[in-house]
Amino acid sequence: MTYILNIETATKNCSVSVAKDGKTLICKEMAEQGYSHAEQLHVFIEDVLQAVGIKFSDLNAVAVSQGPGSYTGLRIGVSAAKGLAFALNIPLIAVDTMKVLAAQAKVTDGLIVPMIDARRMEVYSAVFNSNLEKNRDVTAEILTEDSYSDETQKLYFIGDCQEKCQTVLTKENFIFLENVIYPSAAEMSALGYIKYKKNDTVDVAYFEPYYLKDFLITTKKS
Repeated sequence: MTYILNIETATKNCSVSVAKDGKTLICKEMAEQGYSHAEQLHVFIEDVLQAVGIKFSDLNAVAVSQGPGSYTGLRIGVSAAKGLAFALNIPLIAVDTMKVLAAQAKVTDGLIVPMIDARRMEVYSAVFNSNLEKNRDVTAEILTEDSYSDETQKLYFIGDCQEKCQTVLTKENFIFLENVIYPSAAEMSALGYIKYKKNDTVDVAYFEPYYLKDFLITTKKS
């Protein structure tokens, strides 16, 4: 059996889970306006391990959400994950934050557009199909009424910026899944386990979060 500790701190949601053979056993998370990750993360880690009755030495790997997202949140999560992986001498797995978010949209048609709020009308976004295959890489963009206007199939928008998105993204094929707000460590279990089986890990000493700072300035079509 394989136990993986999953850490997700890319947004306001401080989320930790323990997975056994790719299935979530327990997840503990809290989303607060003030980003309490520094105070909560290590407490959550100890709590989930205790709840499933295992020790740190029972872990086979640590998975961490790699970004993009909050600079501070990512630094806290990655630092904790690297410290544990190094101390326990186990692999470190980096999981795409956008894919973690997209995995919560249980749809069978159209495209999934996970978005993480940046500021004003700026977002980090990507596009996945219903099988969680990436149709467009992660990018930083400024939303306008012309964004995604060429898409004719259903687009399912998820993330923590839906309220502002709905002010400009108004086409009939745009669907907002308002119950999917933050990426969660619960959705990292299967994704991290797939990487573990493929030995798709990162170097503990040199791995850094995926910071995406540039934004694409768009103009209205004439």
